[in-house]
Formats: sequence, C-alpha cells, structure tokens
Amino acid sequence: MNFQLFTDTDTDITPELATHYGYKLISMPYSTKEGETVHPYEDFEKFDYSAFYNLLRKGALPTTFGLSPVKYKEYFEPTLKEGKDILYVHFSKAMSGTFDAMEIALRELKEQYPDRTVYTIDTKAITILSYNLVRAIGDLALKGASIQELIEFAEKEVDHYAVYFFADDLKFFGRSGRVSGIAATMGNLLGLRPILTMTREGKMCSVAKARGRKAAIDKMLEYVKTLGDDIKNHRVIIGHGDALDIAKEIEKTLKDEYGEDLNTEIVVVNPTAGCHCGPDTLGVSFHAIHR
Repeated sequence: MNFQLFTDTDTDITPELATHYGYKLISMPYSTKEGETVHPYEDFEKFDYSAFYNLLRKGALPTTFGLSPVKYKEYFEPTLKEGKDILYVHFSKAMSGTFDAMEIALRELKEQYPDRTVYTIDTKAITILSYNLVRAIGDLALKGASIQELIEFAEKEVDHYAVYFFADDLKFFGRSGRVSGIAATMGNLLGLRPILTMTREGKMCSVAKARGRKAAIDKMLEYVKTLGDDIKNHRVIIGHGDALDIAKEIEKTLKDEYGEDLNTEIVVVNPTAGCHCGPDTLGVSFHAIHR
C-alpha cells in the first residue's frame, strides 16, 4: 500500500489485529482514581480485562479524556515524513471532543507536509460496531483496495452495520452522563436495562427497556432478527465487559438460529470504553438493513 492505515483502541482492535491488517494504533487514555494516566497497549502489552473490570466492581470509577494536538502530531508525523498519506478509521466523532484537537494537529501538519493528505473514516460508533467496520475495511485493504475504494465502501456501508447493547449496572453510564443520574439509580433499583444503539449521527441512544438480563438479551437478539441483512456473509460480533460465559451463550443462541457456520467473534470491550459502560456489559454488532 502507498498509504498507512490508522485506527484507535476505542475500536476494540488489539495490537495483534492491528499488525495483521497493517493499522497503526492510536491509544485512547483513561485515568485511575489515583490520577495515573493509562494508555492501552502502550502502558501494557495485554489487556487483563478481568482485573480491570473487577476493579470497577469494587467501586473504582476511572475517567477518560481526549488527546492533545501534540499527541496526535506524534502519531501522524512520522508517517507523513515518510511520504505516505494516512487513512484513519476512528470511533465516533460525535462522542468525543478529542477530534477537535485532532483537527488542530491536522491543520498544522498540512502546513508542514502540503503534499500529503490525512483521510478519515468515521465509523459513527465505538467498541464492537467500530471493530466490525475496522475489520471489514482491513479485509479490503489486504486485498489491495485503494484509499478511495475504502472511503467509498465506508460511505455505502457504515450505516448498514448496527449494534445493540446494554449495561448491567447503570451507574457507570450515569456518571458519564450517557444516562441521567436519577434514571441510572431508578433503573438499577427496578432491574431495568435500557437497550442502547448507535445512531446514524454517531450518537448513543436508548431504543427500548427490559427488566432483567435475560429479557435484555432477548430484546437485543430480536433486533438482530428483525434488522439483520445478509447475516451469513458478514461478521457477527458479540462484545462483553468480563461476561465471557454469557457472551458464549449469546453466540450459541445465534448459531442455533443461523447455523453453526455463522461467522461469530467474541470481543472484550476496551478499557477506555469500559470506564463508561462498566462490567457485564453485553452487545451484538451485525450487518443490518439500517441502523
């Protein structure tokens, strides 16, 4: 390729997969209650997700924040200096102010490297929905697709990948403002679990409520059944926040419905996103008629 692929850790892509596809990986940080800043896959090689989510179960509430323009320049400039263009496939621009800092960095880099271009693809998602798209784009890149072909694919397909998910404990979404504090408290008391999705605008919204985990899973899978499009020819990603056994049950249910040859994959929600959704979060991403 005469260009360099980039993605970020909020898409759930691991260093191993990034290497497989040729992506350079931007680490999206979080901060512990002690004030320590952690950059996934830079400050550790392997994500010990059980240890991380157990800390959350014990009351830890890490915070997240965006990157600075200087940090973005540190990621992008070596590639531009090599004479390569960049295609950055990233998590939803609508979900973070970090992209304002990125735009500042890109303007400065354009002045320094006027012959080079940084292209972007907004997955309008985070975690497993972004993961699904990053892998689909990576597959095409491995087959020799050009930047323009990859961008055209994304323009056509981004809104045909969907995700439905729920958090087991709403206090994490409550703290981050994704769910109001009162709604989070009442939801936990009543055992209610909002079913969430990512919109065409790249924003998270609630589309239904279910009482109890089983009902939430059933509702989530109902969306797969009603909105699924050409399921057998695309990956179905099951995401979890340290709830592997339940994720495997969801995978079995899907294979019972669509056949053992269904292309499923179980993925752990990255720690930066996990700060917001908390442990035992579960979700499914699939190719859909529409979001």
